[in-house]
Amino acid sequence: MKTKLKKLGGSRVELTATLDADDLKKAQDLAIEELAKEVRVEGFRKGKVPMEVAKKFIPENDLDAKTMDLSVRMTVVSAFEQEKQMPLLRPEISITKFVPGEMLEYVATVEVVPEVTLGDWKNLGVKRETAKIEEKDIKGVLDNIAKSFSEKKAIKRAAKLGDEVIIDFVGKKDGVAFPGGSADNYPLLLGSGNFISGFEDGIVGHEPGDKFDLELTFPKDYGVEDLAGVKTVFGVLLKQVNEVTEPKIDDELAKKVGPFKDLKALKEDIKKNLAIQTEERLDNKFKDDLIKALVKKSKIGDIPEILVNDQMHGIRDNLERNAQSQGMSAEDYLKRGGETMESWEKQAKKVAEENVKASLCLQTLAVTEKVTVDDKLVEAKIAELKDVYRKSPEALKNLKDPAVKQDIKNRLTIEAAIDKLAKANK
Repeated sequence: MKTKLKKLGGSRVELTATLDADDLKKAQDLAIEELAKEVRVEGFRKGKVPMEVAKKFIPENDLDAKTMDLSVRMTVVSAFEQEKQMPLLRPEISITKFVPGEMLEYVATVEVVPEVTLGDWKNLGVKRETAKIEEKDIKGVLDNIAKSFSEKKAIKRAAKLGDEVIIDFVGKKDGVAFPGGSADNYPLLLGSGNFISGFEDGIVGHEPGDKFDLELTFPKDYGVEDLAGVKTVFGVLLKQVNEVTEPKIDDELAKKVGPFKDLKALKEDIKKNLAIQTEERLDNKFKDDLIKALVKKSKIGDIPEILVNDQMHGIRDNLERNAQSQGMSAEDYLKRGGETMESWEKQAKKVAEENVKASLCLQTLAVTEKVTVDDKLVEAKIAELKDVYRKSPEALKNLKDPAVKQDIKNRLTIEAAIDKLAKANK
């Protein structure tokens, strides 16, 4: 078999395969074998007619059609392998020449995995940060614990920093309420810094029942483009002021938190857990930084839109799950954060494209370095997932699908490639 590759632009290619007499004979023999099962010849039972006898009773057009079909199916995969290309979909096939018993030529058109030339993946120049647990980190956790044990008491006086207030508010731009700028019965700890500058300070001094406007300007670097640097007016109704009393951070608080005999024991436990969490976070950040550096140093061909769309589908699913968990539509969920579907899709596509590039580089690394995963690890992962989804018959059924098993193996292989990348750059 001879092959010739032509690039059509982007990730789409046209492969021409020319088969010789030997290639055709293999396909024709199989075609006769399959067609013979349907041939009826007096003196023989259906399906038991000898091939040489059956061949004489098979219509020539049927034999040619079957031979061409099998010739393509038997060679198209190896044809692309011969050209070192990996199709992303089933190729579009067009037979251009056919001389029975002598030659067959067909053209296969399809999008393929783009060519990736890895950079020096063993020297990416990325350093892993060292975990440092300081006294202020422990104090931060203790402060949060104390806040969680705070007592709140409704009080009739002017609000001050440190109080919790319950408010209704509506934010307007040019007299029109903007998405994500309104809420009812919103609990806000004054001084927390959760709102833009001036909002919390503007509530200080007001009493329960007060209605007032706050004229504020969003920061120029605000995350929502439509609001960055924009002047707005927030109409606020202060419904309740709660005086917040935090407990002392002492041995008594430690005993309330858990099985700790004193504050020292609680601090030691916090330090230990912070160390574990920090090491895990820094490991993940190190790996993420390595992947970004690998992508930056590598040469990647045109990214197929089908791969980007596949990533987008996963990102959309995640958005919709988050929205559903809040009992909202995706559009309303985004509006609450001051974002539109259009702006979200623009950003999501950038993320999808980066994910595809990372995946392609890691797949290439796994192939070139012969990274493999033992089947026992795959089975162990499946067993773990079965336990997680034991109450979901549909999920358990999916885990039996060979395609799902292969997908799990692919993911574990990518994880192994990432580990290899991290080990090489320590």
